[in-house]
Amino acid sequence: QVQLVESGGGLVQPGGSLRLSCVASGSRFRVVDMAWYRQAPGKARELVASIISGGNTNYADSVKGRFTISRDNGKNTVFLQMNSLKAEDTAVYYCNARYLSFSFWGQGTQVTVSS
Repeated sequence: QVQLVESGGGLVQPGGSLRLSCVASGSRFRVVDMAWYRQAPGKARELVASIISGGNTNYADSVKGRFTISRDNGKNTVFLQMNSLKAEDTAVYYCNARYLSFSFWGQGTQVTVSS
């Protein structure tokens, strides 16, 4: 069982920045693939960015060049740096951990981009 705790969400103006953090429990973080998803009201949950255990990253087209995912294995933490935020980035952001056939989710953190 992996427990994930997200933080860093909030209200930001268009063009602003936020940094999300997700701390994972357990001792196998180094071999766990991590990702950030988001879900806007009335829409399906979508993949925002992922980072596998080896460090390779992948991004949704809508956030390429604006968002950066990274991980600190020593602190069991994955980050999502979000720059140049737009109104359409407004959503609940969820941290996801995948290990073998298992998938774990955090409780989500709200990001609201509005003037």
